[in-house]
Amino acid sequence: MEIILKEDIVNLGYKDDIVKVKDGYGRNYLIPQGKAVIASESAKKVLAENLRQRAHKIERLRSEAAAMAEKLNAVSLTIAAKAAEGGKIYGSVSNIQVAEELAKLGLEVDRKSIVMKDAKELGEYTAVVKLYKEIQGTVAFTVVAEAE
Repeated sequence: MEIILKEDIVNLGYKDDIVKVKDGYGRNYLIPQGKAVIASESAKKVLAENLRQRAHKIERLRSEAAAMAEKLNAVSLTIAAKAAEGGKIYGSVSNIQVAEELAKLGLEVDRKSIVMKDAKELGEYTAVVKLYKEIQGTVAFTVVAEAE
């Protein structure tokens, strides 16, 4: 089933993308929730016209995302976590902590757009922040032992 997304959906696509999904997922979840519409010929024509009219707005969003990516690439974070003597962390450092540290620096990023493996040991890691369709930034961060 082909559908047109009305909003960004993680691991599926971005707003106004035409994607193929299984019939049940589209019919029972996406369409009733108002997250998508069926991609009929008339809906595709309406979408094309809307995209043509919004081209300048999309270009502005792209340039803002590119500027944010430049800022994120220049950032290096230090995150303190409780750790055992062997360097293992009690728990892990996830995208939530990275988003909080970025917020402290004045860079507001949705935590759902941060992709990374959870850091379970002390050391250096990188996180990828998906900003706009194909534009993404990387954030280097170091996990250090919390001073007691």
